[in-house]
Amino acid sequence: MSGGSMPEAGVPAVDLARAGHTYRTVDVPVIGGALRVGVWDPDPAMADAPDVLLIHGVTSSHLAWPFVVDRLPGVRAIAPDLRGRGASNTLEGPAGMAAHAADLVAALDALGIERTVVVGHSMGAFVAVVLAHRYPERVSRLVLVDGGLPLDVPAGLSTDELVAGILGPTAARLSMRFADPGEYLDFWRRHPAFRSDWTSELEQYLAYDLVDDGQGALRPATSYDTTADDTRDMNTGEALPAALTGLRHPARMVTAPRGLQDEPPGLYAPEHLARMLDANPGILHERLDGFNHYTIVMSPAGADAVAAVVRDQIAHRGR
Repeated sequence: MSGGSMPEAGVPAVDLARAGHTYRTVDVPVIGGALRVGVWDPDPAMADAPDVLLIHGVTSSHLAWPFVVDRLPGVRAIAPDLRGRGASNTLEGPAGMAAHAADLVAALDALGIERTVVVGHSMGAFVAVVLAHRYPERVSRLVLVDGGLPLDVPAGLSTDELVAGILGPTAARLSMRFADPGEYLDFWRRHPAFRSDWTSELEQYLAYDLVDDGQGALRPATSYDTTADDTRDMNTGEALPAALTGLRHPARMVTAPRGLQDEPPGLYAPEHLARMLDANPGILHERLDGFNHYTIVMSPAGADAVAAVVRDQIAHRGR
């Protein structure tokens, strides 16, 4: 599959060919099926263009990244739909950080990428850390966007309590059904995170999330079970602690001061974040004021700030 837009989204198509990039998709064989991977290629004349791997969040898709790609001229951007999300939502088998890391290596192999800067947003940042630990030769540097360090969650919570406590209405949305894409977009227009940052790119991202529920309605592509599996593994599994203990790659972390509902203090309260950074001194941190957990990557201004960090890591990738 290839092309510059995705008319199957159900709203007027946005041209997904970004500034200086063409857009295509690749289906990569992985355990349980095929992983959909979006690829933004730079000008073909740039034979030695660097690569960047972009990893989305827990209920997201590769279409979270066009704003950032816009600001990476001359860079080939690789962005998968993680298993259980987007056009990878029919993949069979368990999720979890290690499974996602293995899928990403398969995508790099399929595209002939030996080593790359890796950028992860939200859960994607946790996946990025595990990827760097399990496949260190495939990663040059890390950019962790509002994720990647342990969250401040009480011990002993059930999986459902973890999901509700961390994701709140984001998880509740997964059980909802919608008559058409317009109804889904109306649901999101009321969302506090996007009151000041509604764009046509966001509409395309949201409409892409919808799949047929088999009963005449539409539902979000990500299932609750997949979200629960990943949330449990991210917070109570062994992969992340081992990866952070063994992290040797240069890593930059940027955080937003507001959370999934545009509420302070965001995913990381300052005191908790300070403790986590003290425990992981190899991770350099910067707070990006003025953004919430979504708009730090899915708004022009947020993408400006994140892309500047990414470009810096790309420039230093060989060091």
